[in-house]
Order: sequence, then structure tokens, then C-alpha cells
Amino acid sequence: MTGTQRSWVWWLLGAAAVGMLLRLLGPVLTPFLLSALLAYVASPLVARLERRHVPRVLGVILVFALFIAGLVGLIVGLIPVLQNQLTVFAAKLPGYLVVIQNRWLPWISRVTGGPAHMDMNALRNELVRHWRDLGSVAGQFLGYASRSGARLASWILDLVLVPVVTFYLLRDWDSILARVPALLPRASRDTTIAIARETDRVLAALLRGQLSVMLVLAMVYSLGLWLVGVELALPIGLLAGIASFVPYLGFITGLVTAGVAAWLQFQDVSVLVWVGVVFAIGQTLESTVLTPHLVGGRIGLHPVAVIFAVMAGGQLFGFMGVLLALPGAAILVVAGRHFQAHSSTSGSASGPAGQQ
Repeated sequence: MTGTQRSWVWWLLGAAAVGMLLRLLGPVLTPFLLSALLAYVASPLVARLERRHVPRVLGVILVFALFIAGLVGLIVGLIPVLQNQLTVFAAKLPGYLVVIQNRWLPWISRVTGGPAHMDMNALRNELVRHWRDLGSVAGQFLGYASRSGARLASWILDLVLVPVVTFYLLRDWDSILARVPALLPRASRDTTIAIARETDRVLAALLRGQLSVMLVLAMVYSLGLWLVGVELALPIGLLAGIASFVPYLGFITGLVTAGVAAWLQFQDVSVLVWVGVVFAIGQTLESTVLTPHLVGGRIGLHPVAVIFAVMAGGQLFGFMGVLLALPGAAILVVAGRHFQAHSSTSGSASGPAGQQ
């Protein structure tokens, strides 16, 4: 076994040990990991303020104030509109079911040869029952939370702990990063720093850039559907924007959802054309402007890898695993890239020597 192979064996054993430790300390580490993620996303903004001669602590306070103002604006501005649109949709749902019964099912029956009848009363009763079950579950959950004083206290502690830890991490971000190289073994320090820098580039493109793309697309889709007159413009726009984290998923999800909602509301083919125009504009904007400028070129993480990493992390480590999924996947991709490059370099260097 060569020195490089032994080094990678030790790296794998260390990763396995870290995984076991994370699984054991998951509930304790979760608020700290969430704080680190928030600090990582917000650190470029603080650094930009610092370059404009704003003191670091004041910059952190301004970023916190901006975040709180945005959160309050979201709650005050969007949630009532979202609630109103969902209420209107729920009130019109029985009429939509009649449309499905009288128009869609006969057409589906002619095409597929299946039954052309659906018991709408049974479907309505099922919907009502599930809504009641949901309310019952919510009541049981709140009752359990109120009875479990220790768990409730833990949630409150986490709620207070996250902004406090985020503040201190943002304040000392540069000094923390400056001390990390001294903690690394001298033999692998240069390689580890190179992997860390490339991982930072990948994560910055994936997290900061893609979050910006999602926000812009959610606004474009919501505004466009609102101009078309779709009653569920805001929830569909938000859904399509969030799903845009995976390329083309937001476009497909939003187009199908908005098309169904528009057809149920207007029953007019021309409205479907305008819905398609809205999503075509959003997709063109994403591929030609947003992704090239905000995300950059290929970051090395395939969309399927992103989905698998998040689901696997959640399955193995719960919410903490979801937080660690993308950083862990980025580290694996970058480390594999370095290993492949090192192997190719070693092979090309030893090849001529072996032939001599």
C-alpha cells in the first residue's frame, strides 16, 4: 500500500468516526450547525460592509436587522395574501370537483376506456375527514409539547441559541478561518486547504447563488401568474421557486400545477397559453441571466446527487443530516476530484521512469 493510499484510508476512517460522533451528538450539534450555515451564507455581506469601512460588529448588527426586517415583511406581507388565496381556493373546490366530474372524467373515459364516474360526495367526505384528522394531530402535538416541559424548554433554548451563536460566528468568522490551518497536520495541510477552498467555491455557488435564483424565480412566477389572473398565483409561484433548487424541476412542477389551477378556474385554453408564456419567460431568465451570473459554471454536483445527499442525510442523521448533506457531498466531490488528479499525476510521472 502506497503512502497516498494509506492517507486516504485514514481519511475514510476519520470520516466514519466523525459520522458516528455526529449521530450520537445530533440533538446538541443541530443548533450550532444551523448557526454555522447561516453565518456562512451571510458572511460575504458582512465582509462587503467591512470593505466599505463599516466596523465588523456593526456590520453583523446591520445584517441581523436586515434579516429580521425581511422576515417581518414576509410574515406581514405574504402570509395574509397566501392565506386568502388558499381560502378562496378551498371555497371553490366543490365547484372544481363538479367540473372534473362533468368534463374531465368523460374525456378520460373516452381516451382510456375506464369508468366515467366518481363519487364526489365520498371524495368530499374524505377531504373533510382528513382535515379533521389534521386538526386532531395538531392538537395532540400541541398538547404533547405543552406537557413535555423539558422538550419545550429545549426548543426555546435552541430558538434563542441559534441567533446568539450566529452572531458570534459572524463576528469572528475571519479569525476562526485564520486559525484552522495551524490545527491541520503539516503533511496534509496544503492538500486540505486546497480541498477546503474548492469546497467553499462549490458551496458558495450552490447555496448563495441558487438561493438567489430561487427567490427571483418565485417573484417572477408569482407576479406573472397574478397578471394572468390565477387565484393561486402566490403559492404556485413559491412552490416553483423552491423547486428550482433542482434544475428544471421548478419549471415542470410550476407549469403543471399552474396549468391545472388555471384550467379549473377559467376552463379556457388561451389562459393555458399565457401560463406557458410566464414559465417560458422564467426558464429563459434562469438559463440566460440568473444561473450564469449568480451560480456560475458547472459546480460539479449533479441535481440527482443533490437530491440523494439531502434525503440520505435526513435518513441517517435527521435534520442535522439535512444541514450537513450538501457540505458533505461537496467535500466528497472535491476530494474525489483531487484524488483523481493526484492519481493521474502520479501515474504519468511514474510511467516514463518505469519504461527507463
